[in-house]
Order: sequence, then C-alpha cells, then structure tokens
Amino acid sequence: MNRDTFSKLVMARQDVENVEMIEIASPEEVMENEDNLPSDLALLSLRNTVLFPGIVIPVTVTRQKFIKMVKKAYRTDRTVGVVAQVRHTPNEPTPEDLFKVGTIAHILKMIVLPDGNVTVIIQGRRRFEVLEYTQTDPHLMANVKYIPESFPNVRKKETKALLQSLKEAAYKILNLNPDIPRDAQMAISNIDSPSFLTHFLSSNLNIEISEKQLLLETFDGGEQAHKLLEHMMKEIQVLEIKRDIQSKASIDIDQQQKEYYLRQQIKVLQEELGMESPDQEVEKLRAKGSKKKWTKEANDHFNKELNKILRMNSMSPEYGVSLNYAETMVDLPWNEYTKDNFDLKRAKKILDADHSGLEKVKERIIEYLAVLKLRNDMKAPILCLYGPPGVGKTSLGKSIAKALGRNYVRMALGGLHDEAEIRGHRKTYIGAMPGKLIVNLQKAKSSNPVFVLDEIDKVNRDQRGDPSSALLEVLDPEQNNAFKDNYLEVDYDLSKVLFIATANSLDTVQGPLRDRMEIIEISGYTVEEKIEIARKHLVPKQLEQHGIKAKDLKIDDKAIQKVIEGYTRESGVRRLEQQIGSLIRKIAKSVAMNEEYPKTVKPEHVEKMLGGVIFDRDLYEGNDVPGVVTGLAWTSVGGDILFIESSLSRGKGQITLSGQLGDVMKESAITALSYLKSHADSIGIDYRIFQNYDLHVHVPQGAVPKDGPSAGITMLTSMASMFTQRKIKPNTAMTGEITLRGKVLPVGGIKEKILAAKRAGIKDIIMCYKNRKDVEEVGEAYTIGLTFHYVDYVEEVLEIALLNEKVNNPLHFILPEEKKETPVTPLDVVVV
Repeated sequence: MNRDTFSKLVMARQDVENVEMIEIASPEEVMENEDNLPSDLALLSLRNTVLFPGIVIPVTVTRQKFIKMVKKAYRTDRTVGVVAQVRHTPNEPTPEDLFKVGTIAHILKMIVLPDGNVTVIIQGRRRFEVLEYTQTDPHLMANVKYIPESFPNVRKKETKALLQSLKEAAYKILNLNPDIPRDAQMAISNIDSPSFLTHFLSSNLNIEISEKQLLLETFDGGEQAHKLLEHMMKEIQVLEIKRDIQSKASIDIDQQQKEYYLRQQIKVLQEELGMESPDQEVEKLRAKGSKKKWTKEANDHFNKELNKILRMNSMSPEYGVSLNYAETMVDLPWNEYTKDNFDLKRAKKILDADHSGLEKVKERIIEYLAVLKLRNDMKAPILCLYGPPGVGKTSLGKSIAKALGRNYVRMALGGLHDEAEIRGHRKTYIGAMPGKLIVNLQKAKSSNPVFVLDEIDKVNRDQRGDPSSALLEVLDPEQNNAFKDNYLEVDYDLSKVLFIATANSLDTVQGPLRDRMEIIEISGYTVEEKIEIARKHLVPKQLEQHGIKAKDLKIDDKAIQKVIEGYTRESGVRRLEQQIGSLIRKIAKSVAMNEEYPKTVKPEHVEKMLGGVIFDRDLYEGNDVPGVVTGLAWTSVGGDILFIESSLSRGKGQITLSGQLGDVMKESAITALSYLKSHADSIGIDYRIFQNYDLHVHVPQGAVPKDGPSAGITMLTSMASMFTQRKIKPNTAMTGEITLRGKVLPVGGIKEKILAAKRAGIKDIIMCYKNRKDVEEVGEAYTIGLTFHYVDYVEEVLEIALLNEKVNNPLHFILPEEKKETPVTPLDVVVV
C-alpha cells in the first residue's frame, strides 16, 4: 500500500467529519443509493489517482475552468464526474486523453486557498461509463450510463473466504511495510462489506494508474476481488524479498558501513532481476584478458587491478577510474599485427596512382618495403615528410597504409601544448585518461598501423610541459619498444608502428627530435605536374562532391593551366582544388537552374567564372630602373620571388633599411655595403658617393616579415647597380649569402626557388657553386628553360648580373671637389 495516499485519505476523512452541518453517507449507502443521479455530468480529470466508489480523497484544482466548474457544482447539487487521465498533457485534456469509465463523486467540502486554487474533498458514489461527450467548452460534459454494483452475497462461503483472504493479505502488507500507519489495520478489520473492502484496498494499493483503472473497469465484483488479490500477493513477494535483503545486511552500521549496506542491496536486487552485478562485470573483463597476447607484466598488473576493483565501493569515484583502466587495457591490441603485403609492384602502382611526382619519397618507401620483405624483423623507421602545405604529405600516409595493407590512423599535433596528451594522465586524478597515442592505437585495432603525426612543427610549449620532448621517446626506434604511458603504467611496444610525421617547417622542431626522424623533403609541383594531378584527382573529386557526372562536364587542360598560372601561387595544390571547386559550383548552379553552360570549360570561360586574373604570370618588371634586382626566397608555403630596391639621395652617407627585415637580412645589407666601400675602385664607384649620398634599401610588401640568408648577393647587386647606374641583366634572379671578403655561400630551398622562378618567367639564375648538386637532384623536368650560373665570389656575380650599359636617364652625382693630400714630413709626425 502507498503510505502517502492512505495518510491523505485518513486526514481527509477526519477533516470532513469535523465539519459541522455536513453529513457523510456510509460507503454502503453511497454505493446502494441510485436516486438523484444525473444522466449528464460535468467531468473533472485526475492525473495521479483513480477514484473508487465509497472512497474519500482530497483533490486540488488549479485550472480556472475547472475551478469555476467545481464552485458551480458546490453551489448546486455538489455532484461531478471524476475520470482518470490516460496520459499527462501540458494543455487541457481532450476526450482522447481520458478513460471511458469513471466515478460520480459528491463534494463534501470546498476550501479556497490563498493562491486562488481550490481544494475539494470528494466521496465516490457509483461507477459510470461515458456514452458520448455533449460539451467540450468551457469544460467537458458527458452523457453517462451508471454501472450497478454486482458483488457476491456476503453470506456465501466463497465470498467469506475471499473477504478473509483480502484482509489477511492486507495485514501481511501492513506487517512487511512499517511505513504504513498502524491505524490502517483497525480500519480494515472494521470493514464488513466485500464491495467497499475491494474498493478501499484497490484505492490504496501501490500499483500503476493504468492497473488501478483496470480494477475500476472490472464490473464483476468477484473478478475484481480476485484481480486485486493477485496484485496484493505480488506486492507481498516484493516486500518479502526486500526484507530478506535487509536481513542479509548488518543492522549495527556506521556511515561507511551504510554505503556498503546499500551496495549489497543493489547487488541482491540485480541478481534477482537477472542483471549483471559488478562481480560479473569483472569476471567478463578477466575472461577477455585471458585471451590477450600481452606480456606477463601486463597480465599481472591487469589481474591485480581487477582484484582491487572487487574490493572497491562501486559508488566511489575511484571505482569508475579503475574500471575504465581495465577496459582500456583489454581494448588495446597487445601484440596483434596485420599481415604486411610485400608485393612491391603493387605498392608502386598504388603510390603512382595516388600521387603524381614525389619520386624521391616513393622510392624511399619502396626501399623500406624491400628491406622489410627481406628481413621481416626490421624496426619501423620514423619518416618526416617536410614541405609546404598542399603537396600531399598527409594523404601520402593513407597511400602507404593501403600499399602495406596496414590499418591507418592520424593524430593532429597542431596546437598541442599539454604533455599529458602524449603520455596520458596518472590514475590518481579523477577523470584520468590515456594519451592520444594509446587512444589512437585502440582505434587502429592493431599494433603495427601506419600512424601519421600531422603538423609536428606546430607543437606548442607552455607551463604544462613540453609535448615535443614527450615525443622523443615515441619517435626513437631504440626506445619505443617499451613506451610507458602514465595512465597505462606498463610498457607498450611501439616499435612495429610505422610513424610518419609531417611538417611545413623544421625551424620550430627540436634538434633532438629532428635527429630521431629521417627527413624526406617534399617540394612543390611544376605546372605540368599540377595539370596531371588536377586531371586525375582534383577534378573527379570535385565533380563527385558537387553532384555532377563526369560525362556532363569536361575541363580542358589549358583551362586548368590558366587557373594554375592566373589564380594560384603555391607549391602545393590546395588552392588549385579550391579554384576548381569554384568553377564547378558555377556549372552546378547553371545545371540546377536549367541554364545553358559550356560542356567543356576552356581558357576563355575561366575568367568569366572566376573573375579577373589574380596573379600575373610574369612578374619581371624590366631593367630600365637601376637598383631593382629579383631575388629568390623560401617560405613555409613554398618558393617565392622578391624584389630588392635601392635608391640614393643627397645626404651624409646614412643607410636606411625598410620592409620588415629580420636581423639576418639587415646584416646582409650592412655586409654588402661594406664590401662595396672596400672594393669601390675595382667596381667603378666613386668613393665620394658614400659620403655625400644616403642609401635606402627596401623590400616591397612591408607588412610581411622577411628574414633569411638568401638575399646577400641580391642586396649587393642592387646597391652596385644603384652606385654605378648600370642595367641589370634581364630576366635574371639570384640567391645566396655573402661574406665580408666577397665569398658566396650556399643556401637551401633550391627546388622551391626554381619553381618560383619558373612561375615568374625568369630565364637566368645565379647561385653558389656548391648548390649545383641541389639543382642536379631536382631533375631536368623542373629546370627546362632555365640557365644556371654558378659562382664562388661576388666579382663573378657582378660580372654576370651587371651590364656595361647605363640605364636611361642615369643619375648624375653632384660631388665635392677631391681634396689634394698634403705630403707628410717628419716634422709633422707626433710621437706619443
């Protein structure tokens, strides 16, 4: 029985009995008297209870329409129809929301509360069935048919036995449930009517509203009593199980033992209901662990953790941490490897199909596969693919995994600043987790995947640790066979993992970390390679993404070339893919709107679709102006060209540098000027110019910071051209550093610089003789149409770059007359 419901009923009855001038009919009189029962009833819906005949309950009415209805009924015949709701609704219930069978009720008392709501104390009289609804607004009215009470004669033996069984079941429930008031037993013993006893017990039984409604809708009294007895016997069983559970737990307990007591109750309930208990969950983990191919150390540690879980309070935070730890251990692929595919011809076909160019990289991967095939026990190398964005570093990892037949997993390191993300958190912290390496190996489901560490050059360092230092152990082939994650606490073998790191720049990568990796430089693509990549990969991919079939649209190679030369300036193909996507979107719009569109996109269509050309293919600006020299530079996004401009103005020999130059470029400018001053006679410069004219050296695009050792000979040539007013050799670019004695030093990034020169229409390139080997490694396909001039000293640079011809309208220097030097005699010498 429900204690709260019974208490409210008793209190309501006491309140009613204390009200003067109001008479309460006995339950038997209420159920037997059929006089003055109206055929049309105003309906009051109840959400959480069912009203049975003869039962007194309080009801609080909050909706204004129902309040008006109740007040009106209280002023007239004090009669309303009470029905239970099938479901709770936020709005006023409709006929579909109500049960068809209810109870007519007599309002015994009405209390108006301070908040405007009304509480009415009502007594059920007789059951009715709704025939039809006659009114829905402002409240429900229904035409009803009353159901007569049909309980067996109390004098029959069967009826007496049934009545006695109901009372004994009620007494058992009262004894098993100490929360119900003792007065209830006396109230039940005084009931002689089988019909009222059935309704009273049905009303107070702790069952669902729908089940109570079924009892109300059972019109045969004997059948209703039998159903009620079944519910009571089920409740007795539940209470007896509860008593058994309580008897198994200790009675004399403190606060800590109380938690254990509750846990034991949950455990017994779970076993009774057929659910898994914590012990069963642990045994399942133990069974999984027995199938793992892990080391003895890992096995002992795992079983030790499981034994600790069994001793823990399942409600404590440490329980969840330990359980997650055990699940992490069994989910890891301990010594589980995929079989490598050593068909080198197949691997080469896959690499060639997925990536055009990149011959050096693909050759290195084939070499790795060949050695692995011959030895079958080689430790996996740590490769670092280094190059500008968009050249295919990350996608190359997928191709390697496909060629090897290994699983593929990628971990982004960009912006990583917490060492725990690599090594994991210690289990002493609530919410501890393993590092990303272990998490990704769980996803890979094998211990020898191809693992791409993307953007390793963008790892940050702060007060929470240095993640790049944590990677030292991971990327060391001599140490990573026993990698220890702080969360895992046991060694895990990473030596079979093929790590492939990617980076745009090596400047921000720690020296020790660079030493652990084999650096493979991936340079940019030529125009021809970009056209090939676009035709094989980019255009089909974009057509598929934009819902256009390949047969419905073709993009001419010359159109692709126009996009490359006029709308992109990059080493990779990422921007090219974006521009091709923009072209195809224009076509997709025309297809969707049933407009005419070119079936084959040609160069003349490109400018109409993408707008005016963004980049000029030929950036060379001529040699009519002295002091303007084209230099070659390397950036993290590929090669580029830059101009060094010099100018002279009357002054006192000062030098000004502008264009956001770094320290290295500033030193190069000072070194170049010093060299010119010391070799002015051999170059043909009047030394008086240095004293009477100010020099300004500028590198355009001043908002872009610039630094590096590649501009030394470019700055010197620019100054020499300005001081001598001689023309620069047309279509010439240069790169290289200088020393104070005129030595030309080699620089890096040669392939990117060559590609930048070709994009700008340069014909001649001047560089250090020691860079010749770098040019030879680039390959003939990249150097067609270029002439290379290799030099060792500055004199060779000036001889090649400066023409004997003066510029148009050369600057005429206004210089003071040269002072004659007075001979020094012995008398003029002062000895100190």
